[in-house]
Amino acid sequence: MFQGATALNLDAKGRMTIPARHRDALTTLAEGHLVLTAHPHRCLLLYPEPAWAPIRAKILAAPSLETQSAMLRRLLVGFAVDSEMDTAGRVLVAPELRQYAALEKEVWLIGQGTHFEIWSDAGWRAQQEAIFALGDKLLPPGLENLAL
Repeated sequence: MFQGATALNLDAKGRMTIPARHRDALTTLAEGHLVLTAHPHRCLLLYPEPAWAPIRAKILAAPSLETQSAMLRRLLVGFAVDSEMDTAGRVLVAPELRQYAALEKEVWLIGQGTHFEIWSDAGWRAQQEAIFALGDKLLPPGLENLAL
């Protein structure tokens, strides 16, 4: 289960070092086989390959002539890149994905349970401000009684 927010740096080649606390789980779950893709909110998604496979299958099963399905397929499957974690725990973020998410040197790796989001520093700060702006309207239908 991936959780937590970690500030990271991309190196000159566009590689990101996965924090040590997540490396073992990614190796166990996927033998280091990962998938990076675009998210509609202009961040990236990083999945262990086995967790990505059923999502890709659902997207590909949707009607290809239906506009929203086709657009989602173009985004999620069209940007998907298979990646390997190297022996140093680094993952290469492809140039087209870095451009899509406006990733520069400073990035954020955000655990989302089964996968991660990767945000630019500015993008992650904007997300936090949007969360704060919602105030007591943050809870969506079905979670009104959530107790923390």
